This record gives sequence, C-alpha cells and structure tokens, in this order.
Amino acid sequence: MSHGLVTMAYIAASILFILSLSGLSRQDSSRRGNYFGMTGMAIAIVATIFSGQVNAYVGLLIALSIGGFIGARAAAKVEMTQMPELVALMHSLVGMAAVLVGYANFLDHSSSLSGAEKTIHEVEIYIGIFIGAVTFSGSVIAFGKLCGRINGKPVLLPARHWLNLALLVITVVLGNVFIADSASGLLPLLVMTAIALVFGVHMVLAIGGADMPVVVSMLNSYSGWAAAATGFMLSNDLLIVTGALVGSSGAILSYIMCRAMNRHFLSVIAGGFGTASGGEVAEVEGEVIPIEAEETAQLLHDSKNIVIIPGYGMAVAQAQHTVYEITKLLISKGKKVRFAIHPVAGRMPGHMNVLLAEAKVPYDIVFEMDEINEDFPDVDVAIVIGANDIVNPSALDDPNSPIAGMPVLECWKAQTTIVLKRSMASGYAGVGNPLFVHENTRMLFGDANDRLQALLKALQN
Repeated sequence: MSHGLVTMAYIAASILFILSLSGLSRQDSSRRGNYFGMTGMAIAIVATIFSGQVNAYVGLLIALSIGGFIGARAAAKVEMTQMPELVALMHSLVGMAAVLVGYANFLDHSSSLSGAEKTIHEVEIYIGIFIGAVTFSGSVIAFGKLCGRINGKPVLLPARHWLNLALLVITVVLGNVFIADSASGLLPLLVMTAIALVFGVHMVLAIGGADMPVVVSMLNSYSGWAAAATGFMLSNDLLIVTGALVGSSGAILSYIMCRAMNRHFLSVIAGGFGTASGGEVAEVEGEVIPIEAEETAQLLHDSKNIVIIPGYGMAVAQAQHTVYEITKLLISKGKKVRFAIHPVAGRMPGHMNVLLAEAKVPYDIVFEMDEINEDFPDVDVAIVIGANDIVNPSALDDPNSPIAGMPVLECWKAQTTIVLKRSMASGYAGVGNPLFVHENTRMLFGDANDRLQALLKALQN
C-alpha cells in the first residue's frame, strides 16, 4: 500500500474515532459511537499491516490472534460489576506498551538522526516511558482497589507531597543526564522507570475509594497521552491523533466529574476522600426503621411520583433487569417513574447509565443529578438501590465530613425514602450516612435483587 493510501486510511480512521467520541457522549447514540470506533480501529490495523513498515507478518498475526482472543474472551465473560476493573486493567496494558516501545526505540541504533532531531526524539522516548510507567503501575493499583484485593481506603504516607515532589525533581535531573549522554543513558532510563512505577503506585494508593471514578477517568487520560507519546516515537500520525483524543477527552471528563463532586482535580490526586479534616465528624445517631416488600408495594401503589436512585449495590446484585420490570409495571399503572444518576455513582464514569441501558431502560426517564435534584420535594417515594455516599446528607451539613461539599442527590426531601441495603455498613468512602436514620427513611434489608423480586411479586398481586 502506497504512503498516500496509508495516510488517507489514517485520516478516515481519525474521523471515525472523533465520531465515536461524539456518539459516546449520549446514551441514545452510544451504540453507533461504538460501531464507529470499531470500524476506525479495523481500518487503522489493516492500513498499518500493509503500510510497508511491517515485514514480520507471521509474528504479527500470532500477536493479533493471541491479543484478539484474550480481549474477546475477557469482554464476553466479564460481569457488568467487573467492568471498572477491566477498564483499569486495559489502561495498564497501554502504559506497558508505551514503556516497551520506548525501550525498543532507545535500543534501536539504526536511526540516522542527529542534532536537534536526535534530542527531540530522545525527549519523546524519555517522556513516553515516564507516562507509560506511571499509567501502568497506577492502573494496576486501581485494578486492585476496584476488585477489592487492595483496601479502598487512602494510604497517606508522612510528607507524601514532599515525596512526590522529590520524585519529580529526580526524574527531571535524570532526564538531563539521559539527554546529555544518551549513548550511555540506559542506567538513568532504568532508574527513571523505577521511579515512575513507584510514583504511579503511591499516587493511586493515596486516593480514597469514593474518588475511584475520577481515578479511572484520569488513568484513561494518561493512557491516551502514553499512546500519543508512542506515536511520536514511531512517527505514527494516527497514534498521535488517537492518543490526543483519548487523553484530552479523559482529562475533560475528569475535570467535569471533579466539578460535580465540588472537588479540585489536584486535591483528588494529592489525597482523596478520608483525609484528616478540621474537626471531628458528626456521629450518626438514631433509630433505623425497617420495612418489608409488601409494605413497600403498598407505598408505591399509593404514590404518583417515584424516583429510583441506582448505586453500586444494584450492580453487585445484577438487579437492573428486575428494576426495569418494576418500572414498566408502575408506568402501566399510571405512575410517573424516573431514574436519578449521580455523576460518580458506581466505580467508573457512566457505570449506572451502562447498567440501565443494558436493561433497556428508556433514555428519556433517566436524568442526571442537576436535572432532577430540585424535584425531590414533590416526589412521593424515592428508592435508593445500593447507593451510599451519593445520597449522604452529611456532605451538605457536616463541614468535617470527608465528603463535605460534595453535591449529592437530596432524596431525603421526598415524602418517603426507601433504601435497599444488605446491612448498615458504610459505603466505599467509609463514611457513615445519616440518611439511614432519617425520620422518613425506611430500610429494606437484603440482597437487592431478591428484595426487588419480592417487591415485583407484591406489586403484581
């Protein structure tokens, strides 16, 4: 394939990637966005194979077959509750690829570059390996936190900010050594890689559980910049464009999510929820009022305006299909039913939207927090399914709470709030919730899907 055809193919793939991101910005066009992305990637792979820069076709086909098989198996078998950790794991692979490509470029002595071009290329290698190593180790720790193998609480080392600053200063100094004498630069490159790996681990360990959706989005951005750096190292325009798209969109999403949480992006990276506050957190005191499925069904029969708030507990119980069956039944009885989605509900951006879309919940009854929060005083029944931190009143009325200032769904303003939970355990942020002892709150204890099945049966009688 001629160079002109390859360039045209790359341009077409880039346009499809842009259309893919545009489609993924809305629920009703997300499927089309996925198709655009898959088509663009297929064009990019075919164009690269026949670009003339590839000659080891046997090895390439073996690698494509192995990678394709693993990816297809992982996507087919993964549960929706495991999607966040799968995303984090995939980000780690992008980081690892950037590191390996960087070292391959450094060890390739066939380049004829000299002068400023050589210096620029070495800077590309150094930065690419650094970003890739941070992305790899940070994503591995995020994977461990998301799947529960690593405690979700922030690990806050003494003088951690000074440690981060020292690591960055050492990285810059090593970069100068590497650029000054790249012929013997393997040692500073190896030391920098080790520092970057430590930096990635320390950075994500210091971030609390409730900030994990932002972490996943942030790592997505890092993986994009790692891919862009790889594109510069390989002089591949498509990788540069694609990496820049992923990196910038991930950064913008992280910023939007931090604004939704009333948090500064740098404060999330530096600490996370669970850090020390100016005083003692108010204790949760009061009596829990339990309720059964039959009583809940009667409340819903007598209600006209109902809001359902899904959380990670719904994902764990895989209750989204039962929720939609209840929704359809209530709508058929003339009830107004809507879903309220918090920007950081679940473990990754859009987690609840994906679950509801999987259950085929209509998009027009799914509302974001800002669109529905003012309506709660007019709501008869608010049903909270496995959510905790996103419906916690202490975010608004306890200045010493670790989640103080975070906008939440104000479901306690509804006439009655029904909370489905397995137990009274705190949420992922480890923060107690006064909502559970609120005077108009009723607790429906047990597995969410089992309780909802019982509720559905009671509504049908």
